[in-house]
Amino acid sequence: MFRYVMKRIMYMFITLFVVISVTFFLVRLLPGTPFNDQKLNAQQIEQLEAQYGLDKPVPVQYFKYLTGVFQGKLGTSFKNANQKVEDIIKIRIGPSAMLGAQSLVFGTIVGLALGIVAALKRNTIWDYLCTILSVVGVSVPSFVFAATLQLYIASKMSLLPITWGVPLGSDFRYVWTVLPSLALSFFTISNVARFTRTELVEVLNSDYIVTAKAKGLSKATVILKHALRNALIPVITVLGPLAAGLLTGSLVVEKVFAVPGIGDLLVNAINTNDLFVISGVAILYSAFYIVVILIVDILYGVIDPRIRLAGGN
Repeated sequence: MFRYVMKRIMYMFITLFVVISVTFFLVRLLPGTPFNDQKLNAQQIEQLEAQYGLDKPVPVQYFKYLTGVFQGKLGTSFKNANQKVEDIIKIRIGPSAMLGAQSLVFGTIVGLALGIVAALKRNTIWDYLCTILSVVGVSVPSFVFAATLQLYIASKMSLLPITWGVPLGSDFRYVWTVLPSLALSFFTISNVARFTRTELVEVLNSDYIVTAKAKGLSKATVILKHALRNALIPVITVLGPLAAGLLTGSLVVEKVFAVPGIGDLLVNAINTNDLFVISGVAILYSAFYIVVILIVDILYGVIDPRIRLAGGN
């Protein structure tokens, strides 16, 4: 297991280095400059470029930026009063991470429950209802769910705040996160339910499940201890990318509910050519995704003993 984990960590650092390098050069291919203000003359633009090191050759900028990244320094924003990019991200990551964590936990629990019910009640009305819900959840974009919840739950029924930060007769500020978290969770529910149902149906027809039943084990023990554990590997696989996307923010849903998160920061940075902010957010997304994939690989070894016995190969 140790060899298995170390091998994945090595791949993680190599991938992150490639992502940082590619992101640096791609960002500099964007049209325009960070200093598009018409009030600035050519001399002022040259001074600003010299101040931020943009007047140096690209290879020099690259090695300087790479050194800073490995020291935890992501550069300075051009448009946010010379704030450090890492400080801006720290402020913005909180709301996005909160929404993502809530939607991931809720979506996983509900999706697993629906998938188990659909598998156990195969070819019944419950199976059909779960299947229809899964198809709708995958097909309909999250911003449609967001707008629908905002219209009926927040606007017409006045049960929850319509946007982030709007008071609703309560000092409990986390009530702001309920509707955007629900909107984000529909896609997770649908994917987890579909994969759980498909894998569990296959596992329940396996020989070792028949043997477990023949030994007199209870139905709950057979399902939870034997069948569900083996059906979880594909579910964990799909949860990895979902977790990375949710915990680092969903652009459209954040816009609908006016959430001051990472998605809003990225859009503003692209519109203003704030190169270091764009690179910093891209590195954050990539690093988080890579870490999540590493956790998924480790969970493979925990759930499936065959991976541990293979010595990481």
